[in-house]
Amino acid sequence: MIKSMTGFASASGADAPFSWGWELRSVNGKGLDLRLRVPDWIDGLEAALRKRLGAAAARGNVTCNLRLNREEGGSTLEVNKAQLSVILEALHQIEAQAMDAGVSLAPSKASDIVTMRGVLEQSTQEDDTDALRDTLLADFETVLADFDAMRASEGQALADVLDSQLAEVSRLTAEAAGIAETRKGDIAATLKRNLGRILENADGADETRIAQELALIAVKADVTEEIDRLTTHVAAARNLLGQGGPVGRKMDFLMQEFNREANTLCSKAQHAGLTAVGLALKAVIDQMREQVQNVE
Repeated sequence: MIKSMTGFASASGADAPFSWGWELRSVNGKGLDLRLRVPDWIDGLEAALRKRLGAAAARGNVTCNLRLNREEGGSTLEVNKAQLSVILEALHQIEAQAMDAGVSLAPSKASDIVTMRGVLEQSTQEDDTDALRDTLLADFETVLADFDAMRASEGQALADVLDSQLAEVSRLTAEAAGIAETRKGDIAATLKRNLGRILENADGADETRIAQELALIAVKADVTEEIDRLTTHVAAARNLLGQGGPVGRKMDFLMQEFNREANTLCSKAQHAGLTAVGLALKAVIDQMREQVQNVE
């Protein structure tokens, strides 16, 4: 089964004193681009998430956001003793220099010192980060499963549309083959008639050279190879859809080949009906190309 590069999933969870919310989304991309926004103080979380996402998705711009909150009362304030020592030493030096200069300073208050940057820090309870990481990763599995299910569902819808479009390409190719077969007699008659006119009005012309030129024109008007290649491309595309997995790049290459054959068919047509079929083929192929841009 093929998958779409477009997907979305979200979920929320809690494990006191923490609560969190996940948001996972992806859009089209030439390769796999993972963008994660998760707390960097939880050791190993981002690396583990990248590994899981890399195994689940082969292409697309994937964004994973984790909003983590701590409940009131779940954290404490601690004194950073090293920073406090630095600040007290600096204050001591300032007071000493002021005294030498005969400047009187007001005594420093504890309330003033604790407001200085880095003196008080919020405890992150680092001893618990491993357990929190494992809890978050276990919860993420459900989010990832929902995300993958959405991509698979959209992939199935894409496969149905592409299969219908391939059926139309196949029908138009068969119609082109029928027109090409019908016009063979007309082309032969036209070439013979033109050859007769040339020979009647070209004294001393090399009949062999003239015949070769007309034969070359006939070859250039033959669309058998283009029709055969279109038929082969349809079979290859259906085979890729049946294989499933990340086939988007191969499908995109096939769309280029489809378009090349349709263009050549139109340029060699020299027949109103065949030109109309060629243009119809180009329209369907262009629609397929748009759908393939969503295939992983």
